[in-house]
Amino acid sequence: MRLLVLGGTVFLSRAVAEDAVRRGYDVVCAARGVSGTVPDGAELVRWDRADPAPTELREQHYDAVVDVGRHPSRVRSAAEAFPTAHWVYVSTINVYADDRTPGGLPWTLPLREAVTGDVDLTLDPEAYGPMKVACEQAVREVTDSPTILRPGLIVGPGDPSGRFSYWPARLAEAEAGEEVLAPGAPADLMQLIDVRDLAHWLVDCAAARRAGTFDGVGPAMPLADLLADVAAGVGASPTWTWVEQDFLQAQGVQPWMGPDSIPLWLPRPEYDGMPAHDPTPSFDAGLSVRPLSETAADTLNWLRATPEAHVTGISREREHCLLAAWHAR
Repeated sequence: MRLLVLGGTVFLSRAVAEDAVRRGYDVVCAARGVSGTVPDGAELVRWDRADPAPTELREQHYDAVVDVGRHPSRVRSAAEAFPTAHWVYVSTINVYADDRTPGGLPWTLPLREAVTGDVDLTLDPEAYGPMKVACEQAVREVTDSPTILRPGLIVGPGDPSGRFSYWPARLAEAEAGEEVLAPGAPADLMQLIDVRDLAHWLVDCAAARRAGTFDGVGPAMPLADLLADVAAGVGASPTWTWVEQDFLQAQGVQPWMGPDSIPLWLPRPEYDGMPAHDPTPSFDAGLSVRPLSETAADTLNWLRATPEAHVTGISREREHCLLAAWHAR
């Protein structure tokens, strides 16, 4: 298979290129080349997607294209440039308008209204999901029987968001029996997917020309089980103190991500559904996932080998203050 990866230098798109090269496929990465390098064995063709596709790319044949783009105009123009290849478009669960309903499927959840313009997310971060809806529409209109994959939270080595990375880093520092703040309720559901497992499935879909729309998510797990798996992966045995969400909100702690957040914590019930999609159709279509403990261990090793890696979340001092206030309430 001759595979064109639009990107190939950062996180998921790079993991896709790496996986395809390992299988012996002919891989071309189209990118500006300023965010990182492409994997050994892949060819880099420089392309700023604000410009038309270069002739060097357009004159070649590709069996499949993988695109993770979010700008509707750029996704559409790329699809028009390579319409005969099988398209695997990486969308997001943020296309869904319903974040409350657990067990959602691509055909049961309503979509957000599409935003067809290229919006600057630093000015309007809420446009991310609606732009992805427009990107999906463009791929379907231009290409024949594409694969549309809608991942949730993608984690693992190379993660630039630093969300999941908070937990392996925090727990690796914990002494045996040390008190660690756990947010929300133990039974709150959360689901993650290792970037390498998602990438492997993406390449499978490209090679098989698998048509359809799928949620790229792992199994939904109680947060208590998820954190226990992370702790096991990094060799930690903390004492968990579960702090209720009303208290965290009253203390000004932010959910999900950011410098004063506790990653993997989402307000309930308004976000009961976002981290609890039904992964059965994806597993039936070939997705398989590794143990979360392995992802945690590999993420910690990557953090230790990469001093510049970003980790988001509350400081240890802030955690200690929150625990003291919780016990004194």
